[in-house]
Amino acid sequence: MTRNVYIGADLSPVFHAINADQLIAGVDTVFRSVQATDFPARAEALAGEIAGADPHLVSLQEVALWRSRTPADLDHTPNATDVEFDFLEILLDRLAARGKHYEAVATAIGGDYEAPRRTAVGGLQDIRLTDRDVLLARTDLPEEEFSVAHAQADRYEAHVQITSGPLSGTVVPRGWVAADVTVHGHTIRVVGTHLEPVDPAVQMAQGRELLDGPLDTTLPRVLAADLNSAADGVGALPGRTDTRTHHDILAAGFTDAWTAAHDAEPGFTCCRPADLRDGMTNLGQRIDYVLFSGALTVLATNRVGEAPGALTPSGLWPSDHAGVWSVLQVH
Repeated sequence: MTRNVYIGADLSPVFHAINADQLIAGVDTVFRSVQATDFPARAEALAGEIAGADPHLVSLQEVALWRSRTPADLDHTPNATDVEFDFLEILLDRLAARGKHYEAVATAIGGDYEAPRRTAVGGLQDIRLTDRDVLLARTDLPEEEFSVAHAQADRYEAHVQITSGPLSGTVVPRGWVAADVTVHGHTIRVVGTHLEPVDPAVQMAQGRELLDGPLDTTLPRVLAADLNSAADGVGALPGRTDTRTHHDILAAGFTDAWTAAHDAEPGFTCCRPADLRDGMTNLGQRIDYVLFSGALTVLATNRVGEAPGALTPSGLWPSDHAGVWSVLQVH
């Protein structure tokens, strides 16, 4: 399964701030959104999706760790340590409560940012966001049936950098996670990633690094990822998801599990409003994928979190994306 769990807010008020006052206001807007989009409630729904599909592996994106420091030290160095929301810990706890046994076998640290917001009493509080890609694996299966080895995680050399405003010079890195998994004696390289959404040139460079890096193996390969590259360009956002990354990975020998199983059905996976509150919003592009190559055959593929039945009791979507799961047979 691949699942972008959503960090809980649109970060543009922070990244587009042009002065210190706008930055402080932007951080407050973002963190209020994180609180309002209620990851503990969403994690219950996400855990239900995972439990229902029962995958051996789950590739997660935007697994945020939100921390704070009060009072703020007025230094953008990410050093806040008071945990507000640890999305990974919360999700694993929800899975364990359902009797599901998973652990993080690889974690890539992407962006790590810190900036102040104004509190209700007028002081300043630093808010820190650490963005992570995580590969979860089941721990309840016999080793002869399923095992994980050679877990890896790294960042791409290609990245975006903020060039103006109070955060000028801040790097926005992205990374990948990978592991070699053995299922009934057959070993497969499984890779997860979340490619750059706002700069097509950087995204396509990351795609090339992916092919030349963790996907460069003679093993059968599975890529479970949010590529931010719209399938066949359908519904693509100009200057963002209208890239060749998905096409280039297919040209490198990969098969799209969704297309193989569903032919012409669009299978859209993105995107919901930032507040996750509009229960009528239709998804309009497919950017989340399970892709594979080598001695593998797709038996089934479907989405989770795409229908109104996925809403939490308070009316939140589990994420701004739908997820995708695939059953692959190795031979």
